[in-house]
Amino acid sequence: MWLFLTRRLRMWLLLSVGAPLLAKLLQRVGDSLERRTGQTTLTKALRQGGRFIDSRRRGARREARRSGRR
Repeated sequence: MWLFLTRRLRMWLLLSVGAPLLAKLLQRVGDSLERRTGQTTLTKALRQGGRFIDSRRRGARREARRSGRR
């Protein structure tokens, strides 16, 4: 079934569903590791990666609203 979707639709699905899930996953893994071991370079990187993905996603949404696309 994945084969029958157009390239744009597949990309939209990956970005609209996959990016938020990945951001949440990175942040949760970072939080749980930080609770166990304290703050390390790895936990900071995981949490920062999750925040980066989330901020990029929000920035794209904000930019689309400014240009009149929704």
